[in-house]
Amino acid sequence: MAKRSSYQQRVIKNYYENREAISLQRLQELVTELYLAEGKKRDKHWKSIAGHLEKLGVKKEQIDHLVGQDNPQLIAKFIEKLLAKS
Repeated sequence: MAKRSSYQQRVIKNYYENREAISLQRLQELVTELYLAEGKKRDKHWKSIAGHLEKLGVKKEQIDHLVGQDNPQLIAKFIEKLLAKS
């Protein structure tokens, strides 16, 4: 396996240090897109949202509840609470 340069190592380290912030930012973007989406695109956004919530350590039951409600406003309020905690 090829060795990584010091620059590559720093990039990888910074990614993992900021993974939570990256997921929160992407969640905010997905909620915006969710308001405008319909049909299959909306389902795809919900799957992405569920994946990012799992990465943030949200319980599976809570994720299922949010996705089951299919309410962008509900997920937006939940993200606000996550942002307040971090």
